[in-house]
Amino acid sequence: MIWIAIRMLTGDPQKFFGLVFGIAFSTLLITQQLTIFVNLLERGASGVYNVSSADVWVMDPVSRTTDVAYAMPSTALDKVRGVPGVEWAVPHIRANASVRTKDGDLEGVAVIGVDDATLIGLPKNMIEGSVDVLSQPDSVIIDDVGTTRMFPDASPIGERLELNDQRAVIRGIADAIPSFTSTVVLYTKYSNALNFVPGTRNRLSFVLVGKADGLTSQELVDRIEAETGLRARTREQFARDGVDFIIENTGIPLNFGITVALGFIVGVAIVGLTFSLFIRDNIKQFGALKAIGVTNGTIRKMVAAQAGLVGLIGYGLGVLGTVGFIYAFSANPTFKGFYIPWQIPLISLVAVTLILALTGWLALRNVLKTEPASVFR
Repeated sequence: MIWIAIRMLTGDPQKFFGLVFGIAFSTLLITQQLTIFVNLLERGASGVYNVSSADVWVMDPVSRTTDVAYAMPSTALDKVRGVPGVEWAVPHIRANASVRTKDGDLEGVAVIGVDDATLIGLPKNMIEGSVDVLSQPDSVIIDDVGTTRMFPDASPIGERLELNDQRAVIRGIADAIPSFTSTVVLYTKYSNALNFVPGTRNRLSFVLVGKADGLTSQELVDRIEAETGLRARTREQFARDGVDFIIENTGIPLNFGITVALGFIVGVAIVGLTFSLFIRDNIKQFGALKAIGVTNGTIRKMVAAQAGLVGLIGYGLGVLGTVGFIYAFSANPTFKGFYIPWQIPLISLVAVTLILALTGWLALRNVLKTEPASVFR
């Protein structure tokens, strides 16, 4: 009987492909939008992820993320270094500035100053050059996304920038996770950053801390907060703070939620309508099967098999479409590092199952109500 059900479904190509299209479209929309949503949220933690060596971040009590921070006095560094369990502590400055290239173009950038001696605070990998170039005068390292924005047709190595009336020379390209806003990032030594971005008396944005052996990051956080009065967060906690900031202060969750809901509704509408038309056109065949003794239980299995076949093909095409979309735009800096978390295809699978269960149940009602004698009228 299952084979008969499949033949009935594929015997009407228009409705069969309509059902597959409805499921594929819903799967594609839900999977793609959830993938973009999750990856954009993770961009809120890019500033933390780019500094892989720091176990703890210390900041002013009012600071919230790497991009929303209040500067501390330089004495905060000595306070943190005096806390038992601190293996090392280095300064870290993050500030915004405007640069002018030799062609006269103006670009907003983020200037990140890393420790002069250890260079802790730089991304782990370099695309071109090495971290040693920062030992040269007025040197900066640009992130790869910034390279494609400011120098799309040429190598930026050796390019001179005018940074607040100071000369800066690009001597390296870092492989960094883009920020939420994809701002161009310039890395330099802490001492150079103080000259590039003049400001108020307090300039220290964060103190990056490494913990001693035998101590957990949370234990060190508690000690630092108790002895200094500053705010301390583990690497994982501060990364989560950046994600939470985007969720709480932007309309992204609502907008993506609406899109995902529309994908589900469109799927129900297309599949439900097409499935109903398919059942209506084949109501006599179902009646004939009931007339020869096929039970309602078997009829349910036949409809379930039809829905399962449509769902399997449509779901597979939708997920493959999402993979193709991510791959096609992988070279675009906006989509750098985008991936599909394994949970998202499962969420899409649940959504597809609900769509098929709902539409299949609505269509099945007419079949179960059909009298066997109706086929002879």
